Amino acid sequence: MNRIISKLCRSVAPLLLAPSLIALPASATRFAFDTPASTAAALNADGTPTTAPAVDPDNGFFHRLGRAYLADWAGHGPTTAVPQKDRRGTPTPLSSPPFPASDWPIGGTVTIGVPDGQTYPLMQAINQNRGVNKIYGFIEIGANGSTNNKSNAAKGILSNFPSAYDVYSNTVQLDQAVLYFEKIENTAQVDHFDWGYRLTLLYGTDYRFTTSHGILSQQLLIKNSQYGFDPVMFYLEGYFPKVAKGMTVRVGRYVSLPDIEAQLAPNNYSYSHSILYTVDCYTQVGVNATVKINDHWTVQGGISPGCDTAPWTTDAKLTGNACITYTWSNGGDALNTCDNSINDGKYAYNNLTAFYETWYHRISPTWHTDTEGWYQYMKDVPNMYWYDSGGLYANSAATPFPETTGGGVNLNFGAVCQDPRLLATKQSSRCFAPEWAITNYVEHSFWKNQASLNIRNELVDDIKGQRTGTPAYYEEHMVGFNFWAGSTITFRPELSYTHAYAKYGVTALNISPGASIANLESVTLHGPGAVIPTGLGKTQALTFATDIIFHF
Repeated sequence: MNRIISKLCRSVAPLLLAPSLIALPASATRFAFDTPASTAAALNADGTPTTAPAVDPDNGFFHRLGRAYLADWAGHGPTTAVPQKDRRGTPTPLSSPPFPASDWPIGGTVTIGVPDGQTYPLMQAINQNRGVNKIYGFIEIGANGSTNNKSNAAKGILSNFPSAYDVYSNTVQLDQAVLYFEKIENTAQVDHFDWGYRLTLLYGTDYRFTTSHGILSQQLLIKNSQYGFDPVMFYLEGYFPKVAKGMTVRVGRYVSLPDIEAQLAPNNYSYSHSILYTVDCYTQVGVNATVKINDHWTVQGGISPGCDTAPWTTDAKLTGNACITYTWSNGGDALNTCDNSINDGKYAYNNLTAFYETWYHRISPTWHTDTEGWYQYMKDVPNMYWYDSGGLYANSAATPFPETTGGGVNLNFGAVCQDPRLLATKQSSRCFAPEWAITNYVEHSFWKNQASLNIRNELVDDIKGQRTGTPAYYEEHMVGFNFWAGSTITFRPELSYTHAYAKYGVTALNISPGASIANLESVTLHGPGAVIPTGLGKTQALTFATDIIFHF
């Protein structure tokens, strides 16, 4: 039987396969036998294959968002669909990325004369970057390993302090999750008034650096929470093109004017921050006007209730600020001079009278350097001696305590006015508390502007300990890198070394701020049976830290 079936198949097969006998094109026969039945069935009446209808790609929101990221990582990120005017003024001195911005930073205003060409993956998914109203943000996660080892978030022990933002040693943390709602006024045009706005919402450990007294500040100043929420910026801004080369007026809460680093995470060279940045003013609530006189001169002036203070608090003081920026070398150099807090300078929450000088210098297309120095002070600062005395002295005019919440938590450090080992008769009630600092960055871009080398060196002298809690001379050195995937992922590893030369034989690192001084005073007042300050902290620290920022 098998032989009969085999013989029959050999006889019929040539008839089925012969093109001349079934009158089908060779291509059609080959298609029918070489493809699956489902495909072979898609034939026209004459036997030719049909053309499959085009299938549109899935165009849902998340697919559009995914395609925006893939295009960005491939080097073909989206561009704005909003018509742009040409840039006015000098050319950009820097490349961004890898640097935070293509222009030298200036606080309290947008950069006048520069069109808003920024695009974001989220807006590409929403409306293909076709609008001037934008929603975007980022998530930053950081980690560090340090020779400091006494951090305890619940007790407010920041053993990496006065470094920021990596204050908690040997941890992984959510530093910043930030959402922006923004419209930037068109300052490249000179025809008509325009306006803009920004609302910035921040959650993470870094809220402790942005917090303003009176704006949800109980999270830090009463509860000392590790994580917190802060509406770090909320302002309206108007642009007046007919005033000189352009004027902006900003009203609301904004990042204070001076500083290389006074911005959120993506706007800084490195993950950690200089000590200078950690202990000076961060935000102000007020009004600030910026006038671009010409391509060389820009002047600024404003009023606020003071540094990091809301106008409805008892610490609020009418405070002025004034800055002037001179730019030369076709935009390659800029010198920014600021008096950031013009008032009586007397002790109140962060009421810092501060004078800043910042120089930005472009060395070559791939190298530049930024240098900042300041001198700041407060007058009539209460002597911490009385507060740290373990209840031996009452809060009075002769023995005043620094500001507290009433629950024993400092709102504002006092000063170590004299050697705390001296007798009470040698201690003053208040004193003048100054500090000075200088910080330098050296920056190099490489890898086709997708990476940078970051070197930071600084010196800080907290003469009376009013800013850090310990009278000490600090030196800090950092080397790090920025690596970018397109313009949406940033990875910033770094290694830093800090040395604190504290006074009176105490330590300033690996402790809660002020702890060594407080214990030293306790020993002085209560004898050798009190807690001995020796060994509480360290004088040197080595920290490896890194963060990753995911932009959306």
